[in-house]
Amino acid sequence: MIADVGQSGGWQPGVDEIRHSNLAVMLAELGFSRYEELHAWSVREPEQFWHYMLQRLGIQFDSPPKVLLANADDPAQARWLPDATLNIANSCLLAAAHNPALVHTREDGHSTEWSYHDLQSLTRRVALGLQQLSMKPGEHVALVMAMTPEAVAAWLGIVYTGCVVVSIPDSLAASEIATRLQMISCRLVLTQDQVLRGNLRHPLYRKLLDVAPPRCIVVPRDPQFTTADLRPGDLCWQQFLPAAEATGAVIRPANAHINILFSSGTTAAPKAIPWTHSTPLKCAMDGHCHHDIRPGDIVAWPTSPGWMMGPWLICATLINGATLALFEGAPTGRAFASFVQQRRVSLLGLVPSLVKAWRASSCIDGLDWHAIRRFSSTGECSNADDMQWLMEHAGGRPVIEYCGGTEIGGAYLTQTLLQPAYPALFSTPALGLDCVILDDDGRPASSGELFIAGTSPGLSTELLGRDHFAEYFAGTPCGLDGRRLRRHGDEVQRLPNDYYRALGRADDTMNLGGIKVASAEIERILNVDPLLLECAAIAVSPAQGGPSQLVIFAVTLPLTTVSPGELQQRLQKQLSAGLSPLFRIAELRMVTALPRTASNKIMRRHLRAEAGRAADPQSHNVS
Repeated sequence: MIADVGQSGGWQPGVDEIRHSNLAVMLAELGFSRYEELHAWSVREPEQFWHYMLQRLGIQFDSPPKVLLANADDPAQARWLPDATLNIANSCLLAAAHNPALVHTREDGHSTEWSYHDLQSLTRRVALGLQQLSMKPGEHVALVMAMTPEAVAAWLGIVYTGCVVVSIPDSLAASEIATRLQMISCRLVLTQDQVLRGNLRHPLYRKLLDVAPPRCIVVPRDPQFTTADLRPGDLCWQQFLPAAEATGAVIRPANAHINILFSSGTTAAPKAIPWTHSTPLKCAMDGHCHHDIRPGDIVAWPTSPGWMMGPWLICATLINGATLALFEGAPTGRAFASFVQQRRVSLLGLVPSLVKAWRASSCIDGLDWHAIRRFSSTGECSNADDMQWLMEHAGGRPVIEYCGGTEIGGAYLTQTLLQPAYPALFSTPALGLDCVILDDDGRPASSGELFIAGTSPGLSTELLGRDHFAEYFAGTPCGLDGRRLRRHGDEVQRLPNDYYRALGRADDTMNLGGIKVASAEIERILNVDPLLLECAAIAVSPAQGGPSQLVIFAVTLPLTTVSPGELQQRLQKQLSAGLSPLFRIAELRMVTALPRTASNKIMRRHLRAEAGRAADPQSHNVS
């Protein structure tokens, strides 16, 4: 059947998955024979499904919910656990005290290991340190750090004391950090003196000082960093940490904020999206059911606490009693690849551009990645050839494609270990949710914009400074059950075999010669060229008006000597043959790298602005 949609390769569930995966155990407990039955039940009876999941995940409540879901008939007004109280940090620290909570390796080879007891102790010390600085429940604390053990403890400690993490990526320019600090008022910033990446030391604290931040707590990564390097009033990590620990977590309503995250801002100004104490339930469920995270798993996922996948990783891993594997440095080279082998990582998460970089550099060659039980890919549309190559380097293990967003707390489309996995395809909507694909006229279609049907913990219910209803529900149609659908903004194709392929963001859709096409579709065709490391397709409106023009930003492999004109001709032939002869590349620009967020998403807004300035003959007069 898969051949009918032009897909090759793939993975079939083995004996372990069929008998012993988390999903297999769940099917047996619930009396279902097939995953599809479980998914249908989770959508049809969401309260029953989530009651079961809360018990299975061992979520700790101070006051258990008497009502799981209020306003179920209106997804725009639905509220989960409206009367429950808890602190979700408690549920992250339930594993046996001696079990490994995290392992950590730096590019220079320095390694540490923390037990759950160690992590709990530092979490409680962070919480007490915040209380001694008079931080009150509900107040905001900015976290501007790389994904280090201290960052994990800081995130948990802020939540533990009832405060709210404001996640700001450490890789942002000072002006972008300032924008986020202006959007959300913070009394305190937890940061570090520098970030280690690619054997380079990038100043972070000094960058922060350029925007006059609130009081800072600084974790030194440079042994030479001392209190003399601090701004008056700022504290070093060891000065901030008390010897004693907070006696207990501050209990909060389930709908109280724990984390403010910002959208990537690749196409518009960032949205401030609150997570609540119920959002990690979605993270943990996806980790348990779709990624099969169990005690004993070693989970590595290059990310940052500044982006959604950072808090997701913390919650999905720790609530399921597994071990975080943190690498401090660039994930693109041999050091990271060796770390995966040495730490015997069993779940490796990634963005597709990482796979392309590994493949181009051969940094995985000769290493043993057979401890990996599965990969997971998110953040970008995958290239099937790259994912097939990756699977082969771990003995044919599957890639769990994972598509969602910050305002979902996880995925709406993904895969399972009970279904065949094919490179760059999704096998199912996530448990608890269903999806509807509509064309431009709002009719069901095999290809078009995807809308979310149903409701689930994790789905946002508010935005800070924006109209949440206008963003996600205004003007959306109703599903077959008569309930309003939720907009997310992704273009998706449903294939004849009922698998799904992501086509990119709806707001990255181009209109070229009267034909709509997603930028990801063009990139998928062009990225197979052996001279390309990666590319980005951008539609630019000419300054003088007229139809949009296709501009390609191309990053070639090292030592490639092809000229821009020659490369444009090559790619034009591929585009004409692989997608449509009607699509013409108006301009090709060779660049050394594409601008990316810390989560490795292409910053298309920046590329559009750059291409637009060049197209405007007056652009040199604009600062």
